[in-house]
Amino acid sequence: MGARDFERQLLSGADGGTRHEADVLVIGGGPAGAWAAVSAAARGARVLLADKGFCGTSGATAPSGTGLWHVPAEGTAREEAKASRFAMGGQLAEHAWMDRVLEQTWTNVETLKEWGYPFPVDDQGALRCTSLQGPEYMRLMRKRVKAAGARILDHSPVLELLVDEHGTVCGATGVNRQSGESWVARAGAVVIATGGCAFLSRALGCNVLTGDGQLMAAEVGAALSGMEFSNAYGLGPAFSSVTKSLFYNWATFYTADGVAIEGAGSSKGRGVIAQTLQAQPVYACLDRADAQIRAWMRTAQPNFFVSFDRQGIDPFTQHFPVTLRLEGTVRGTGGLHLIDDSCATTVAGLYAAGDAATRELICGGFTGGGSHNAAWALSSGFWAGAGAADFGRDARARSQRTALRAGGVALATRGAQAWDSQAVVRAVQAEVFPYERNWFREGDALRDSLARLDALWERLRQGAPAASAADAVRAREAAAMLATSRWMYRSALQRTETRGMHRRREHSAIDPSQRHRLLSGGLDEVWVRRHAVQRRAEEEVAA
Repeated sequence: MGARDFERQLLSGADGGTRHEADVLVIGGGPAGAWAAVSAAARGARVLLADKGFCGTSGATAPSGTGLWHVPAEGTAREEAKASRFAMGGQLAEHAWMDRVLEQTWTNVETLKEWGYPFPVDDQGALRCTSLQGPEYMRLMRKRVKAAGARILDHSPVLELLVDEHGTVCGATGVNRQSGESWVARAGAVVIATGGCAFLSRALGCNVLTGDGQLMAAEVGAALSGMEFSNAYGLGPAFSSVTKSLFYNWATFYTADGVAIEGAGSSKGRGVIAQTLQAQPVYACLDRADAQIRAWMRTAQPNFFVSFDRQGIDPFTQHFPVTLRLEGTVRGTGGLHLIDDSCATTVAGLYAAGDAATRELICGGFTGGGSHNAAWALSSGFWAGAGAADFGRDARARSQRTALRAGGVALATRGAQAWDSQAVVRAVQAEVFPYERNWFREGDALRDSLARLDALWERLRQGAPAASAADAVRAREAAAMLATSRWMYRSALQRTETRGMHRRREHSAIDPSQRHRLLSGGLDEVWVRRHAVQRRAEEEVAA
C-alpha cells in the first residue's frame, strides 16, 4: 500500500451491533458467493454469508440468463475451446487454470443436475447444459446455501474488513439496510465474492456492483490484476438496462436514415458502433434471424424482449436505438490477484471468487462476460470456499485474535469537510463512461483523467466520516468506484500496446514483449508492476 496507509482502529465492545462468529465469512451472495458457502460448509466450516441485497435475487446473474463454458472432455473439444479464448485474450490466459475451470464446471453441473436444476432437453433427449437461467439458478443456490447450514445476512452490506495484529483478515463489519443496525462478524477467513464494478451504469443487475470488495481488500494490502482490461461496454437498447449481446449477432446496424453502417457488429465491429455513437445515434434490427432462430431467442432469453414488448417494438422488423453501457470489471477481466489454486489473495485469510477476482487466468485480456464468467464463478467459488474453510478452522483454533478495523475513506477519516457521494459518482462516471476516454484510450487523455481522479481521492481522504450507516454505504460505494477507476487508468497507462479489450490509439499493435500481467494496488498512492504469465512447457521451449 502507499506511504499514507489508513490507520487501523481497535474493534472494541463499545462498537456495538449484532455479533456473529464463523469459520468462514462469505461477502456476496451471487453464484460465486453461494458456491463458496456450500463448499466451505461441506468441509465442516461454520459459514456466514452477507449479501448487500437479497441472496438469490441481487447481482448480475439473478435477473437474466447466461451462457456456461460447459465443454465435454472427449476428443478435442476442450483444446479447441481453450485455443479460441487464448488467442482473443492476447495469450495472457493460463492453460492449467482453463483446464481446472473446464473440469470443475463439468463436475458442478453434475451436482446441479442432482439438485434438480431444470436444464432443457434437446431433440435427442439429452440435457443442454451450456446455459443457465438466472432466476431458477439463484433460487436453487439460495436453497442449497441454507441446506448446507450456512447462515445468510440479507440486505447487509459490508463496510470494512477486520485484521488481527499480524495483518491477517479475521472478519468484517457491516450494517443491515432494513433495521439500520450495525453488525460485526469475527471469522477465521473471508471470501470476497462481491462481483465487479459497473460504475452504476444502469446495466441489468449491476446496481449493487460498485467494487466494494476490491476497495476493502486493497485497504488490507491486497493486489489486483488485469485492471486495464476493464473497459467492457455492453450493447443494448437505449431504452433498456438489458445488455445481453448474443442476439445482436443476427442484427444489422443502421444510421437514423436507414443506411447500414459498414463494419458495425456485436462480436466484431463494436468499435465501429462506439465510433459512430460519438457523432450520431445508432439503430439496430435483428433482421438476419430466421423463424427458427427467433423462436429460440424467445425461450433462451425471455427478459431480452420485455422492454420491446412494453414499447410495442418488433425487434426483428423495426429499427430501435442502441447504446453501449460500461460494465467495467463485471464483463471485463480485472479483479483481485490470486496466488494459488485455493483462490487465496496476497493477504493471509482473504480469498476471492467470481467477478471480484481476476479472470485473466482463463480469459486473458478479453471479456469473460457470459459463459466464461459463469464457469469461473462456480469454479472459483467452490475453490475459494474450500480454501477459506481449511484456513479458517485452523485460524479460529489457534487463538482469539485482536481485531482491528481496516476501513478508510468515510469510516476512519478525520476531516471536517463533508462530501457528496452522488457528486463523486457523477465525477467518476464523467471520466470512465465516454468512449473517447475509455474505449479508445490515449496516454494524454488517461493522464488528464487521472489528475482529476487523484485530486478527488485526496479530497475524500481528507473528508469527514459518514454521518450515518446509510450514508456510509453510499459513501463507500462512491469511494470504491473512484478507487477502481484509478487502478484501471494507471494500469492502462502502463500497457503501451493494444491487446485484448485494451486499445491504445498511439500504440495500435500488440507488443510481444508485453506478454505479462500488470498487478496494481494501493489507495493514496496507486502502484503498478509487471507479473509473469505461467506458460506451457512447449511455449517455454519455443520462447
